[in-house]
Amino acid sequence: MKIILGADHGGWQMKKDVTEWLKENGYEVKDVGAVEEKKDDDYVDFAMLVAEEIQGGGEAKGVLFCKNGFGMVMAANRFTGVRCGLGFDKRAVEKGRMDDDINCLAIPSEYVDIYKAKEMISVFLKTDFSGEERYKRRLLKLASIK
Repeated sequence: MKIILGADHGGWQMKKDVTEWLKENGYEVKDVGAVEEKKDDDYVDFAMLVAEEIQGGGEAKGVLFCKNGFGMVMAANRFTGVRCGLGFDKRAVEKGRMDDDINCLAIPSEYVDIYKAKEMISVFLKTDFSGEERYKRRLLKLASIK
């Protein structure tokens, strides 16, 4: 599975740490930036790069990092086919995958430590969509919104 990572200055260090951890665990990782901690960068730029990579469907999943996560979620969800959720604990992330088939996860680095981030990312990558009819129906309705 290919994992696309992106972060602004607020999530840059956490992304850097997670990148190495994912590679050590055998994942194919594409880091779309930021490549350095630059205080005046904008989360929107990195959310767009990740969303463009995953919006076509397929196996790739995105993980975004910033201070509070909300901006990343808002930006990524503007792309057709991207379903980005905010990760705050592993149970919520599990439900986001099982019920809502999220394909992108935003991590709020100011509110979770690296251990919790890794825990949530692990759940995100290993949990499958349940495929229950009611969830499929809801995803079809969501996809029809323009």
